[in-house]
Amino acid sequence: MATQNQVLPVLNPLYRRPIVEQATGDSRSTIYRKIKQGLFTKPVPIGGDRVAWPANEVIAINQARIAGKSDEEIKQLVAELETARVA
Repeated sequence: MATQNQVLPVLNPLYRRPIVEQATGDSRSTIYRKIKQGLFTKPVPIGGDRVAWPANEVIAINQARIAGKSDEEIKQLVAELETARVA
């Protein structure tokens, strides 16, 4: 049990595709088309044939869309998010 003085880790859950569809409003085919166009991050393997997306990436892309960022700006964001995975 955590005490008040302990720092809890920041969680970054992984979203499976149905959750990503719900969060973005995009269909499966649109998500994968956006990945090919560089407008959405690639999924990460989570075992077997299963993949998922880090929640922070889905949220960041949604926030960029809401803020009215251009496709070029979103492509840059996607590149930064994918680079940050290995940092």
